[in-house]
Amino acid sequence: MSNAVIADKRPSSLHGARLPKWSPYAIAVGSVAVAIAIGLGAGLDSRIQWGLIAAILFVLGTYGIAARVEGSRQAKDRIATSLVWVAFLLAVVPLVSLIWETVKRGVKVLDIYFLTHSMGVVADSEPGGGIYHAILGTLEQVGLATLIAAPIGVLTAIYLVEYGSGNLARAITFFVDVMTGIPSIVAGLFILSLMLMLELQPFGFAGSLALAILMMPVVVRSTEEMLKLVPNELREASLALGVPKWRTILKVVVPTSIGGITTGIMLAVARITGETAPVLLLVFGNSFINANPFEGAQASLPLYIYQQWANSAGNEAAYDRAWAASLTLIAFVMILNLVARGIARWKAPKTGR
Repeated sequence: MSNAVIADKRPSSLHGARLPKWSPYAIAVGSVAVAIAIGLGAGLDSRIQWGLIAAILFVLGTYGIAARVEGSRQAKDRIATSLVWVAFLLAVVPLVSLIWETVKRGVKVLDIYFLTHSMGVVADSEPGGGIYHAILGTLEQVGLATLIAAPIGVLTAIYLVEYGSGNLARAITFFVDVMTGIPSIVAGLFILSLMLMLELQPFGFAGSLALAILMMPVVVRSTEEMLKLVPNELREASLALGVPKWRTILKVVVPTSIGGITTGIMLAVARITGETAPVLLLVFGNSFINANPFEGAQASLPLYIYQQWANSAGNEAAYDRAWAASLTLIAFVMILNLVARGIARWKAPKTGR
């Protein structure tokens, strides 16, 4: 047998030493233990400080152990992975803790009575009462804002994509970009100045106008992106058959992108639902049920949460109502997001046969 067919028994340089798969978990546990020991020894009471120390120790420990066992090249790869995990946890942990705290504090008073009664004659410092008037006000104000902003936003996006190519289109695009970054308090002050000019009292529709201003640029941008995704071949095929452009837009372009347009509108609604500054200035709040958004002050969920917290004077009943209203608002926004995802999946192009 020749030497060529004899297998080389020497270890290959391509396969160096490797850390076991459980090593990241062991390093993480060790980092947490050391961080707790450092925190207790240094008298640090904040768990956030313990978490930051543990994250730093985890990254440094991962790099040091990997560099010693696997080499510097593999250690750099592991430290990049560790940084990604740390960034992920820094983003997720506050969100999870917020939701957990809201659920824990909110479920204590969240029941049918709470959802179907108003504050009425119940003082902020007394137990009882509910958020029916706030839910009704939020639905009416957000609904009116959607009726105003959605058609204007969609039509503006259609103009920018299908017709706009001159100075007017560039000016509209510029102002839409500016409006996207407008703080909600500025929109509220703008409507408030008009109310003072016309000598009007606070009413629900004024809040709807401010919310519509905030919602409109979001609808324009999302609709514009969806319309740009429609293949030009569809437009050209329709125009080649002699169909007018306006009918092509109405019968071909919009139906093709309706799923994305609807999703964008739903996400814009979810965005304005939690706005507090405009309703604080314009709606003013009301402890009683006011089903008429065009006359008299109204309540809303964000405003209700603020008022319960601000007027509680340390009373636990008001705090519990604020947490329960917060949980209701989070659930409402979550439902809107789930509906948007469902519509997007329902209207998505079918790829299978």
